[in-house]
Amino acid sequence: MGVVAELILIRHGQSAANVAFPLANQRGLLESGLSGRDTDVELTELGVEQARAVGRWLATPAPGGLPEVVITSPYLRARETWRIAAETSGLSLPAPGTDDRLVDRLTGELELLTDAAIRQRFPDEPARFEQAGEYAYRPPGGETFSDIADRLTSFLDDLNGKQAGRRVVVVAHDSVVLMMRFVIEGLELAALPGIVAEHGPIGNASITSFRESSGRLVLDRYNTVDHLRP
Repeated sequence: MGVVAELILIRHGQSAANVAFPLANQRGLLESGLSGRDTDVELTELGVEQARAVGRWLATPAPGGLPEVVITSPYLRARETWRIAAETSGLSLPAPGTDDRLVDRLTGELELLTDAAIRQRFPDEPARFEQAGEYAYRPPGGETFSDIADRLTSFLDDLNGKQAGRRVVVVAHDSVVLMMRFVIEGLELAALPGIVAEHGPIGNASITSFRESSGRLVLDRYNTVDHLRP
């Protein structure tokens, strides 16, 4: 089976949750100020500007040419990031599809809860988290990072089978970008803390890409944000 010619991974722009939860957790608040579902969280004004910066980056000449396939997470923040980027680019780009396997990490009963709310409603979970570790911990009704890897393995198998030789853009979430690298490079969970320590968390509107070389995907850039600088 062949592989895609290039896989470009874009994290969505800054979302309301990216702002609200660090602030609420810092203050020990039970409520973040957000309501509704994670899938419906919107971009902030900065997130919109970051999406426009992605669009300007897309408009710069690229050795591989224009994207031929675009797939986003079904979450609003990912779909909006691509819509704004594509509009800003001024290019004739393919209509995006969505794939449920590109959703953010599913946190089950802990979805959109602050740290203080988790401690109040699920008092055993902080200890479970500490015992299991960040990547092996399963929130009640949610996923471990290995579960994310499983769904991304399925996604990549289908993508390479159907889109071999084409330039593909995926717009999704930080957990998806990190675990795409995990799957493509055949890493162990123990390698993830070192990657995060070296490169930092996956940035909003950051770009990661893999290029085909000798029939396999090889990392070209990881978590780059140069396009966001004025």
